[in-house]
Amino acid sequence: MYTFIQKFHSGWAYLALLLLVFAVVNSILGMSSRKEFTAKDKKIALFGLIGTHIQLVVGFILYFVSPLGMASLGNMSDAAVRLTSLEHPLINIIAILLITIGWSKHKKATTSIAKFRSIAVFYGLGLVLILIRLPWSSWLN
Repeated sequence: MYTFIQKFHSGWAYLALLLLVFAVVNSILGMSSRKEFTAKDKKIALFGLIGTHIQLVVGFILYFVSPLGMASLGNMSDAAVRLTSLEHPLINIIAILLITIGWSKHKKATTSIAKFRSIAVFYGLGLVLILIRLPWSSWLN
């Protein structure tokens, strides 16, 4: 079961990142071209939100069943262990909180530019945080 969850978490990460990048790029293009915020734009942002939230839930499950999760919290001197058991989960929770804030702010915005800006800024910050705390060495192997 652990191996399946680990592979699903790694595989879903590609889709979640792709959806997130697509949402950020779509918002930047929409903001720069001053186009109207449409239902299509809302769906793109929603798919990015859903993709990252599914990744978070699977990550929580993985964290609590993984030998690299809570069990290794006492060994913070090892950089790889610290990354997978503390930094990666904590920073990604913050990133997904920012993405969720961006979604909420876009719903309250009244103009298309403000909607695109909320998504571009908050989803973009979330994307940057996710990318800087990915365990690249184990993810690309």
